[in-house]
Amino acid sequence: MGITEPGAGDGAIGAVERAFAVVGVMRERGTVRIDDVATALDIPTSTAHSHLATLESVGYVVQSEDGYRLSCRFLRDGVAVRQRRNVFRATRAEIDALAESTGEVANLGMEENGQRVILYQAEGTEAVYDNAPIGEHTEMHWTALGKAVLAHLPADYVDEVVDTYGLPRATRHTITDRDRLDRELARIEDRGYAIEDEERREGIRSVASPVVVDERVVGSISVSGPKERLDDERIEDAILPELRNTVNVVEVKYAYE
Repeated sequence: MGITEPGAGDGAIGAVERAFAVVGVMRERGTVRIDDVATALDIPTSTAHSHLATLESVGYVVQSEDGYRLSCRFLRDGVAVRQRRNVFRATRAEIDALAESTGEVANLGMEENGQRVILYQAEGTEAVYDNAPIGEHTEMHWTALGKAVLAHLPADYVDEVVDTYGLPRATRHTITDRDRLDRELARIEDRGYAIEDEERREGIRSVASPVVVDERVVGSISVSGPKERLDDERIEDAILPELRNTVNVVEVKYAYE
């Protein structure tokens, strides 16, 4: 286990790094023209065109009258990667059921390279989408999903996560002090679940429990919604029993995958 920082790999190939930088621009902006990429990355237009043409030739970029956009090959690759994760296969149906029973958004998350990644989510009948799309990578300490996992990782790895990414603020409620984070993680480990109280997005609360198999945390499951609906009483009396039951089922299914 270890974190790889961008640009820190031995033997990194500059052209490959630049190609992924082009992909990043297109992911953020959608359809782009050559000049857009050249300006965003401060590279010559000829270089931007070469990267776009190469990506188009291998099928990862599509050109239209409006410019260049990413192709659905990225979707194909992401689906294939996710399908190979045992925790996803063991959890998908249970996430759907959890969303239906609570009426809120249910999520599956995991840690990758020191960040929280959403692998899957389902929306219940009363769900309010909180703008956290599948595949999103974000800071571990911002979310219930991330904190639930972080609390069950080795202390030296938690140190590495904080050293690499720091404790940046997302809202005025975000934990930005290391001592406070350590106290929060100890509390999470003790009680078995994490609360996200508007720490990533104003007005949104979430509760998450870790998925632990053979004493190793493999992910976490959460229920999230508006703070008016996810008050402490409802979390304790209604959400947590459903969440704990879901985690128990997933852990058994995962163990026998």
